[in-house]
Amino acid sequence: MVRPHLPLNALRAFEASARHLSFTKAAIELCVTQAAISHQVKALEERLEQRLFRRLPRGLALTDEGLALLPTLQDSFDRMASLLERLGEGKAREVLSLGVVSSFASGWLIPRLGMLQQVHPHLDVRLFTNNNRVDIAAEGLDFAIRYGDGAWHATDAIQLLRAPLAPLCAPSIARRLAAPHDLLRENLLRSYRQDEWAHWFAQAGVTGPAARGPVFDSSLAMVTAAEQGLGIALAPPSMFGRQLGQGSIEQPFDLEISLGGYWLTWLKSRPMGSAMTAFREWIVAECG
Repeated sequence: MVRPHLPLNALRAFEASARHLSFTKAAIELCVTQAAISHQVKALEERLEQRLFRRLPRGLALTDEGLALLPTLQDSFDRMASLLERLGEGKAREVLSLGVVSSFASGWLIPRLGMLQQVHPHLDVRLFTNNNRVDIAAEGLDFAIRYGDGAWHATDAIQLLRAPLAPLCAPSIARRLAAPHDLLRENLLRSYRQDEWAHWFAQAGVTGPAARGPVFDSSLAMVTAAEQGLGIALAPPSMFGRQLGQGSIEQPFDLEISLGGYWLTWLKSRPMGSAMTAFREWIVAECG
């Protein structure tokens, strides 16, 4: 396809004039004469067959066509400047947008971002945490890391880690828990997945209580509440190693249940570019 010649000097002259609403100030910025700026803008208007400015006694005003063109030009110039800066550093950097369930982000990914940067210094990671509810397409994400069974509509998925659940609580509460049935006297913190405690009690051979206690949309928030002594969380200990190591929470029982895991997911329709391929290979190897 033959692409039309873009009058870059004229476009730059228009963008600077539109920002300043002055040919004179645009000329000073671009180190040319005011007459050159006026000529370039006029040539652009003739090419587009549209007036971009209204010439006023004191300065300029953008027409509707000029107002429509300006933001697109500014974004394009910003993108070109950014890319040229990256190329000047020796290698073009690539942006990778990740939507990550908050427990995995805090408990696994963030402590390893420095390692990722060392292995793939050209990747600029954009990290967006969520409560496990994410729309990859609508949010413009390359990948989403989420908890579940790996079955999400229109996505491919690779399991990264199993994530068995176990009771976690503050040390003051752990001291009064000798057996699973002791939990029946405690405040049980719950996620939006309502059946998790029922599964754990069934595995422990205990008839569980009726559902009660606060409900959280994030296991990270739930464990934070447990740290403060507000109750007992049922969460993956593997994601809270720092808190367990510091002693701010304890795991009173070894019994764990597996109801899902953490998965790397992406749209089936999304082409796998070099940045996505590099990240996928890295995280699969690290989790392997």
